Amino acid sequence: MTWKNILLIIGLIALIVLTAFKLKTNKEIAQNRVYHYDKDQAVGVAVDTIQPGLLMNEQRFSGVFEPVKETRVNAELQGKINAVDVDLGSKVRKGQVLIQLDHSLLDLQVQSIEAEIEGVESDLWRYTALAAEDAIQGVKVKKAQFGLQKAQIQKSIVEEKISKSTIRAPFGGVITAKMVEEGAFAAPGMPLLQITNIHQLKFTINVAERDLHLFRMQAKHTIIADVFPGEELTGQVVMIGAKANRAHHFPVQFLVSNRPGQKIKAGMFGKAVLENELAEQGISIPASALQGSAEEPQVYTVRDGRAVLQPITIASRYRNQVVVSGGLNAGDLIVTEGFINLYDGVNVTIQ
Repeated sequence: MTWKNILLIIGLIALIVLTAFKLKTNKEIAQNRVYHYDKDQAVGVAVDTIQPGLLMNEQRFSGVFEPVKETRVNAELQGKINAVDVDLGSKVRKGQVLIQLDHSLLDLQVQSIEAEIEGVESDLWRYTALAAEDAIQGVKVKKAQFGLQKAQIQKSIVEEKISKSTIRAPFGGVITAKMVEEGAFAAPGMPLLQITNIHQLKFTINVAERDLHLFRMQAKHTIIADVFPGEELTGQVVMIGAKANRAHHFPVQFLVSNRPGQKIKAGMFGKAVLENELAEQGISIPASALQGSAEEPQVYTVRDGRAVLQPITIASRYRNQVVVSGGLNAGDLIVTEGFINLYDGVNVTIQ
C-alpha cells in the first residue's frame, strides 16, 4: 500500500470521526433546548369551592319577528303612472315621493274653473255697483256670490285630486313589494307598493295555559334571534291574548328595538328567554370546568394536594353554568383554571 493510499484512509477516518462528534454535539444541544416536564413538579391551578344554592331555571318560547309598521300604498285616483321613483329594497323616508300619476286633465279642469271664477268675479263687481244704484235687484248679487263660492269649492276639489296624484310614503321604511311599473294604469284602491318599517319589531309567541302566568304586561324579557344566538335583545310585553287558539295556546307579543343596521328581519325566528329562580337547593358549576365527554362528564377536584378526576352527573344546563346532580358534595374543591399539564393524581398548588 502506498503512502498516498494510507493518507487517504487516514483522512476518511478523521472525517467520519469529526462528523460523528458534530452530530453528537448537535443532538446534545437540541436536547438541552427541549422542555422536559418534571412529573414531580406541582401544577398551579385555580379552584372554586362547591357551595349549594338556589338553582336557576331557564324556559324558552319560540316565536316570529314581525314589523310594527307595514302597509300597502294604494292609489286614490285613476290615471296613468308617469313615474315610479323607488324599487324593491329602496329605503324611503316619511313624505318622500314614490309614484307620480298623470294629472294633465285635472290641470285643464283647474284652468277652466279659474276662467269661470274670473267671469263670475267680474259679474259680481258689476252687479254690486248696479245694486248700489238700485239699478238691479239684490238677488242677482247673491246669485253671483253663490256662483263664485261654488266655483272656488270646485277648484279646491280638483286641486286636492292633483295633490293625491303624487303618492308619498306615509312613514319611513323599506320597499318590500312593488306591484306596478311606469306606464301602467292605476285605479282607486289598487295596491301599488308595500312599505315595511323594521326599526321596531313585534315578537309573538304562543304560550300554553299553564305558562301564561309567567308573563305580565310591560314586563321585560330577553329575546334572541335564532340566526344571532350570541346577541340578546330586550322585549317588552305589550299584548297578552284574551283568547286561545285551537291548540289552547295564547299569543303573547313583545315590542323589540332592532339592532343597528336593522340586522333582524321580519319573518325571522327567535326565542323568548325567561329566567326563574327555583325554590330548591342544588349544586351548579361553571361549564368551563367540565372535562371528558358529553356522555361521561368529569371535573378535576383537589384532594390532599393532588388532582383527582371525578365523574359527575349533569341534571341540566343554564347558559354558562351546569347543574350537577351527582358526584360532587358541598365543600369540594373543583379546578376552574390551569388545565395545561394537569392529569389525574398530579401534585397541585392552589393559586
